[in-house]
Amino acid sequence: MSVLIETSLGDIVIDLYPNKCPLTCKNFLKLCKIKYYHGCLFHTVQKDFTAQTGDPTGTGSGGDSIYKFLYGEQARFFRDEIHLDLKHSKTGTVAMASGGENLNASQFYFTLRDDLDYLDGKHTVFGEIAEGFDTLTRINEAYVDGKNRPYKNIRIKHTHIIDDPFDDPPQLAEMIPDASPEGKPKEEVEDDVRLEDDWVPMDEELGVQELEEVIREKAAHSSAVVLESIGDIPEAEVKPPDNVLFVCKLNPVTEDEDLHTIFSRFGTVVSADVIRDFKTGDSLCYAFIEFENKEACEQAYFKMDNALIDDRRIHVDFSQSVSKLWSQFRQKDSQKGKGNGCFKCGSTDHIAKDCVGGNQSSKFIVKDQNRQHGGGEGYDMVFEGDVPEIPKREHIHERERSEKIQRRSHRDEVDDGRRQHDREDAREMERKHRERKERESREDEDRRRRKRREEIRDKESRRERSDDDHRSHRDYKESRRERDDDDHRSHRDYRERRRERDDRHGRDVRHERRDR
Repeated sequence: MSVLIETSLGDIVIDLYPNKCPLTCKNFLKLCKIKYYHGCLFHTVQKDFTAQTGDPTGTGSGGDSIYKFLYGEQARFFRDEIHLDLKHSKTGTVAMASGGENLNASQFYFTLRDDLDYLDGKHTVFGEIAEGFDTLTRINEAYVDGKNRPYKNIRIKHTHIIDDPFDDPPQLAEMIPDASPEGKPKEEVEDDVRLEDDWVPMDEELGVQELEEVIREKAAHSSAVVLESIGDIPEAEVKPPDNVLFVCKLNPVTEDEDLHTIFSRFGTVVSADVIRDFKTGDSLCYAFIEFENKEACEQAYFKMDNALIDDRRIHVDFSQSVSKLWSQFRQKDSQKGKGNGCFKCGSTDHIAKDCVGGNQSSKFIVKDQNRQHGGGEGYDMVFEGDVPEIPKREHIHERERSEKIQRRSHRDEVDDGRRQHDREDAREMERKHRERKERESREDEDRRRRKRREEIRDKESRRERSDDDHRSHRDYKESRRERDDDDHRSHRDYRERRRERDDRHGRDVRHERRDR
């Protein structure tokens, strides 16, 4: 009588005690059969104590027994089956989590350490874990909040009944779904602060380059939101125009007309502006060139980079400046409502013929003092007629605001160009620094390689000298051995000759004696 439980952290196999706890085991098996536990959270994980699950709401206060589905609301809970010989003595004990005496429903828990004897006699122990203790260890190591709820959801994915000794009630077949439910239970209470069970950190899911790209995009978006909030750009998602080129490293003598003529061969050039110092008018050695379409801009980008203009190798890149878009946005915003409404009172919610206000300015003006022919005191003459064009304060303010916007736009273009120029210089310096480092690295490697070759040659020469010394010593020993052998042979021959001479002398003496 076993059940396989698939969780988001691994599999667990539970062996049940149907002989001692038939009511509880039947409830657990039939709930598994109707897929009741699919998607249920481990809503409470107390480290080195218990891990509780079985509540579809995920709150710890829900759950129903199989008997409620079979017999009605009055059978939602069933009685305890507590046996004194079934104790919480080892890790992996499975018991019912009840809210009180005889209030068992669907929730159950696993023990996460041995000897939890103070739970004995309070909860119905109906099984134990046979396999999957590594999964239980991972559940025990989950990070939890102050209410012992894991920050990353741990769910029951599937339940598989390996052996069921109990017969199915007749009405149970109607409760078994055609397909296993997936995802969250519909009764679950939403909690947006949790990580879902299938969540994977970006550093594990993405490569190094992809992760860096995502981080850069988020940082750029955050910076754009800040710039939008302080009024430097019209909106966070604004993008630089794709038909504008940024040209830097120009010769100070290069003029707008020169760039216009040179870049016109790629397409219609709307504008070619060399950015100049606001006070002195000197060229800052970079410019913005706006084309009529994107294709001409791209063609110029590929053909003109590192081109020679006025004895200078220029650098060409796509513009990252949005100052022109921002100035257009501000001008459009400042002119909003102009040209419409009532010219009498200045309101924009009605036209002049519907105006009932009395704010229309008078068309009577006082002329300069004149004198009648013949002299006499002067008098003031009042005429009614067309009012001469007199600059209004609003127009003056509008013109000043427009000039201010233009100056600020020019200053923004200067700043953007300077920043992009600085970025290009920084990239150039970084490239040179990288090349210098690579060159130094190659030189170091060459030095190490030469030193290694010299060491190898020295070692070989020492080995050759050692071999020569060894051969010389060996030859000396062999020659000495040969000399010793020659001396030994000579001495042996001498002794043999002396022995022969002594023998002959003895024979001669004996012959002489015999003859006498």
